[in-house]
Amino acid sequence: MKVIRTTLLLLALALVLAAVGCAGTTETGILQGLVTIGPIQPVERPGVTPTIPPEVYEARKVLVYNEAGSRLIKTVDLGPDGRYRVELAPGTYTVDINYLGVDSSGDVPRQIEIKSGVTVRVDIDIDTGIR
Repeated sequence: MKVIRTTLLLLALALVLAAVGCAGTTETGILQGLVTIGPIQPVERPGVTPTIPPEVYEARKVLVYNEAGSRLIKTVDLGPDGRYRVELAPGTYTVDINYLGVDSSGDVPRQIEIKSGVTVRVDIDIDTGIR
């Protein structure tokens, strides 16, 4: 009787551990990149790269939509240097930005595929339209 009880307890423990392990096995992929923004003033001298204030990056976001681009999945903040990174479940997504003023970019919208354990890099150059 004691052997049966011990066996049942071990079996129950194994089932609980298996259930907990299965709950956390969803693997993700990474979307990351660098956003460059410019010009930031009307007259920029050739060869001189102005320092972009952090609030310029804070105002911009990378937007991740479903494949059709009809439903927003994630809004991603930019770091103070324009870098961003986000974990996503495997699938197909449309990447875009929040356009401010006359911002434009030929890099987005862009469709990407995220796979488990894989990093996809999307660099985005934003033209502010300042001339």
